[in-house]
Amino acid sequence: MALNWWQGGIIYQIYPRSFMDANGDGIGDLKGITGKLDYVASLGVNAIWLSPIFTSPMKDFGYDVSDYRDIDPMFGSLADFQTLIDRAHALGLKVMIDQVISHSSDQHPWFEESRQDRTNTKADWYVWADPKPDGTPPNNWLAIFGGSAWKWDSRRLQYYLHNFLESQPDFNFHHPEVRNVHLDSMRFWLEMGVDGFRLDTVNFYFHSQGLEDNPPVPPGEPKTKGAPEDNPYTYQRHVYDLSRPENLIFLQELRALMDEFPGTTTVGEIGDDFPLKRMAQYTDGGDKLHMAYTFELLNKPRSPEFLRDVIRTTNDSVRDGWPCWAVSNHDVVRMRTRWGADEDPIQYPLVILALTLSLRGSVCLYQGEELGLPEADVPFERIQDPYGIPLWPVFKGRDGCRTPMVWEDASHGSFSTTEPWLPVDARHLPLSVATQESNPDSFLHQVRQLIHWRQSQPALVRGELTFIDVGNEDLLAFTRCYEEDTVLVVINVTGQSQQAILTETIGEVLTGHGFESQMLGQTLTLPAYQAYYATLA
Repeated sequence: MALNWWQGGIIYQIYPRSFMDANGDGIGDLKGITGKLDYVASLGVNAIWLSPIFTSPMKDFGYDVSDYRDIDPMFGSLADFQTLIDRAHALGLKVMIDQVISHSSDQHPWFEESRQDRTNTKADWYVWADPKPDGTPPNNWLAIFGGSAWKWDSRRLQYYLHNFLESQPDFNFHHPEVRNVHLDSMRFWLEMGVDGFRLDTVNFYFHSQGLEDNPPVPPGEPKTKGAPEDNPYTYQRHVYDLSRPENLIFLQELRALMDEFPGTTTVGEIGDDFPLKRMAQYTDGGDKLHMAYTFELLNKPRSPEFLRDVIRTTNDSVRDGWPCWAVSNHDVVRMRTRWGADEDPIQYPLVILALTLSLRGSVCLYQGEELGLPEADVPFERIQDPYGIPLWPVFKGRDGCRTPMVWEDASHGSFSTTEPWLPVDARHLPLSVATQESNPDSFLHQVRQLIHWRQSQPALVRGELTFIDVGNEDLLAFTRCYEEDTVLVVINVTGQSQQAILTETIGEVLTGHGFESQMLGQTLTLPAYQAYYATLA
């Protein structure tokens, strides 16, 4: 596989707790994932991305790491992970893992030492600050999961910074030892055979050492998309607590490490007030991140006008860099429910996938999206997500997209032989892998057909994107050009038939993707939720 396999690659995201339970304890594990890799490979994707599998007290389900060089026993062992890597590689799949380095667990030995006093060897490895004279926190910074971003510690008589849970103290990346220890940990995994990293909250590594108050968002200006609008975190303009200029230097140090291992890659998660600007900054020049993704398509707006604006702005902003597109992941309501609640439950998710697979960039496909799963209904008494419990019922947390994968229409979806850590939604069972595999017209088969077809089109994988005018603002129309090939793409994400006027000279109408259209003269008719692909002469 080419060294730049990631450019235009499709990355299948696996949430390990919920993919497959091999040992019958109700929680997914590495052996379970390994046993299902043949299925993943059959989809035609290029890589898997595993959400955190490191040792953790699981206060935030692995996004609170207590050992950056070991596997949590819940998931298995280092030997199990090596077996997974070897099997994935044998199937032609690359393996990417989450790196959560902006913060650790408060149970990490480094933090336990840091909090003992102000003079120990790791005293400055985390962000500590004195209180104001009245004892209140150093400034007005807020945590995404609610409340102040500062937690009092009675041993040091100081506050420590936590952008998320109180049990997730933030590292002080201004300290060179902190940067080096994280780079060394990543080298450990690269030497083991990992092909890349998904970098959690990649713009949160540095803070302003002046600890200035964040200003409010000016009236009428857009809020950050990194949190729900009803979260007070969105009321601030995040000038001093994230996206600091020093971060660029660290990303260059990280890229230098990655370049020692040809064929590896990075994709950064960016939650920022101006995310596309940050994406361009973090991926340009070929010396920082390989790819990044933002939250534009992980929120609620989804009109053709909105989608066109996001795509065009991203395309214009990230010229030298490379975006990664995602419409679902482990943090947001599943796309079929978030965007498609009032749309056709089969055709709408399929055409949205066609759109993402047709854009300039790489694609992350979250487990279960290939089955067309709706957001699961998790009753309050079964909620596990610490983000959701205090904000219920306006915000129900992230458990609804994290419920177990359904492999068969059987007890617990054949995910486990015992009651899983999150319940299986009964609506998911008829959409199981086995049920859809047995039906050649199923959503799963259509997705597999679409992915394999797209992977055979170099212009859709690597090409430059240029929007064109087809006389209908409800349609998304653009060309993808790669070397001598130009492919015209026209997509109808609405529930009504639409017409386009094509002035380009059509070479060959491309088939094999599963969509329908009709051409009469220069007029293209696209039924609801359909797409059109053709080469230009």
